[in-house]
Amino acid sequence: MSKTAIVTGAGTGVGKAIAAALLKDGYHVVVTGRRSQVLESAASEWSAHAGKVLVVPADVSVPADVERLFAETIKTFGRLDLLVNNAGMSAPAVPIEDVPFETWTALVGANLTGAFLCTQAAFRQMKAQAPQGGRIINNGSISATTPRPRSAPYTSTKHAITGLTKASALDGRPFNIACGQIDIGNASTEMTRAMASGVLQADGSTSIEPTIDVGIIADAVLHMASLPLEANVLTMTVMATTMPFVGRG
Repeated sequence: MSKTAIVTGAGTGVGKAIAAALLKDGYHVVVTGRRSQVLESAASEWSAHAGKVLVVPADVSVPADVERLFAETIKTFGRLDLLVNNAGMSAPAVPIEDVPFETWTALVGANLTGAFLCTQAAFRQMKAQAPQGGRIINNGSISATTPRPRSAPYTSTKHAITGLTKASALDGRPFNIACGQIDIGNASTEMTRAMASGVLQADGSTSIEPTIDVGIIADAVLHMASLPLEANVLTMTVMATTMPFVGRG
């Protein structure tokens, strides 16, 4: 029987690549994000997997949207085996004292609250279903370990994702729920396009940073998802080999 996955932020970039890899591997995949047109466009590229893709537009920072997302998933496919918490956003690099409150709350909502609400809903479903259990994979970031300059909102949320991952991994033990985190270093997406013209470094310089194809990230997530539930990749870092992370700054 095919497994079922929910991928948040699945319309573009990393999320889209992960959804495509899961479909190719035989999963039923529920793709969600805030922009229905973008989701439908992505789904139209997967016509070979007709019947295995469900598009559910949702803002994962809104509890009612998350409730609807999970309800439609279970109504359509019957269970949930994998949640990929990928949705998120970044913000312009500005000094911490100049960060607008609206920017702070937007990033906390998209990057942290959304992951928490989806994890909460996944726990409820995975505990209730038979056979019990499932897997949650959170998209952290290298910023979950080491910040960039002028990135307080983004870095704070990604550090918090690590806490959520570890707490979920611990709380999931009695229910056969595994939770891990992938920390990505410069996947080539719209979000990282500016790196081609240079990124502010900790020493005040600006440097072009290398990127890697999103397919590499999708393959890494697929490996994490392929493990039996008695095994878990708690944290994995996948990065461009020559990017400034080890010894950053």
